[in-house]
This record gives sequence, structure tokens and C-alpha cells, in this order.
Amino acid sequence: MAQFVRDVMTSGVAAVQPDASLVEAAQLMRAQDIGDVLVTQDGVLLGVVTDRDIALRAVADGVDPLAVSCRSVCTPEPVCVGPDDHISEAVTLMRVNAVRRLPVVENGTPVGVVSIGDLARAQDPDSALADISRAAPDGCPDGGATGPGPVRRPGW
Repeated sequence: MAQFVRDVMTSGVAAVQPDASLVEAAQLMRAQDIGDVLVTQDGVLLGVVTDRDIALRAVADGVDPLAVSCRSVCTPEPVCVGPDDHISEAVTLMRVNAVRRLPVVENGTPVGVVSIGDLARAQDPDSALADISRAAPDGCPDGGATGPGPVRRPGW
């Protein structure tokens, strides 16, 4: 069983510059089928912007997502873990800070992200959360990235 964050994290970093528009961030999220991007400058983590941040801190207020920077809606100075931290530390930080994702930072540089789904798959691969985390969005085998649009289910 995995013991350390490095064993379960998603390696690599999807990042944008602080002055990138929310549209740029959303397009990167869509292209990589992820729900967050790191806001970095010169390899230094400044914040995290999530799909929820875009929806609630910008779109819900009626601002133009082309004119608003990621810096203005991101969560600055996010809670982070290191790749050599024990998985239990990541779980505790998520619980205490009510977050679903943590940037993984090594020697001041972001090297990945660990999500609640990553932890569920590692700690209890048969759990409902692990199953949900493995599923493709909207039931599409390709993650829905190339499909004609949202899947409509009967009764919706």
C-alpha cells in the first residue's frame, strides 16, 4: 500500500501565469481533464485556481472571463504538501482546510497535485469515491473531450 504523497500524486504541473485570463485557465482544465491549475511565476507557486473559483468568484458576478486574471480569483498561498510527506498528512490537511486538492511542492517548486480521488484510490480502491474518481466524465470513454456535448440522461 502507498505510504507517501509521491506514490499517489499526479506528477507534472498544469500551470498558468498570474496574468493569464480565466478563459486560458478553463481551456487548460478542459484540455487536460482537470479541475484546477496552479498559478505560478518563474517556477514559484502563487496560488491555485479551480473550476469552482472561476464559476463562483467570476462568472457568478458577471465579470468577463477574458478580462479577469487568474491572480484575481485564485486562492493565494495554498496549503501544500511535499512528495515525501506521509499520505495521512495530506488527508489531515484536506480535512482541516476543507480542500479537495493539494499542490505538491519540493524545494519550493510545484511538482504535482494530490487529490482526494488519488487518496481514495490509494487507501481504499474498492470505495465508491475511488470508483467515481476512476470514471470518465459523463460516462464518455474519452472523458467527453471530443464528444458532441453534454450527455442528457432521462428525466433531466
